[in-house]
Amino acid sequence: PRQKAAPKIPVGRKPFKFPTDTRPLSERHKQYLRKRNFDPDKLEAEWGLMSTGPASQLSKADYRHRIVIPIYWNGKIVSFQARDVTGKSDVKYKACPKERERLHHQEILYGQELPRNSKGTGLCVEGVTDVWRLGPSAFAVFGIEFTVKQARNIKKSFDRVAVVFDDDPQAIKQADKLVSELRFRGVRAWRITIKGDPADLSDDEANQLIKEVRRHGNV
Repeated sequence: PRQKAAPKIPVGRKPFKFPTDTRPLSERHKQYLRKRNFDPDKLEAEWGLMSTGPASQLSKADYRHRIVIPIYWNGKIVSFQARDVTGKSDVKYKACPKERERLHHQEILYGQELPRNSKGTGLCVEGVTDVWRLGPSAFAVFGIEFTVKQARNIKKSFDRVAVVFDDDPQAIKQADKLVSELRFRGVRAWRITIKGDPADLSDDEANQLIKEVRRHGNV
């Protein structure tokens, strides 16, 4: 017999909340960020980062020893991600349970609180740490998979977009797919491939990449 599909969990079925035992960034969590060449105090002030202790749960999921990363949209916190700092978890990033999200994070962009109706050049990256490294022109789609709603929000905010994913084959394939989707929507989009992860760039390398993107975007 055909197996029934798992029922879809509706967004916002339960009230939004952070995991238990969520607190300001601890020294352990700050040290993790320093090892990755980030300034923890700056990130805490700019992005509202928090941390969890040794007894953290939400909706029966384990959130121990993680950096809690609020996700904003339209001026409000709508979701979060939580990054393991122990190096022992099989799941590096754990999302807010869908039933507790005010808005599903894979419909929006990290680093852009709302569509800017602007124009200009943006850098589309995979994850939150890439945004921290590359600064205010960067935004993330939470992985290499993207949704139609995210593509629409990109279109609303930018008319030129460089897609800078990691350099593994699947990420490159998805970056090309996103470039095609954005071009179909009238955005001048192109892929830039760098070695490794954008979050691991030095400040000088990140600044050079930003200059290259702006130069290309102005051609």
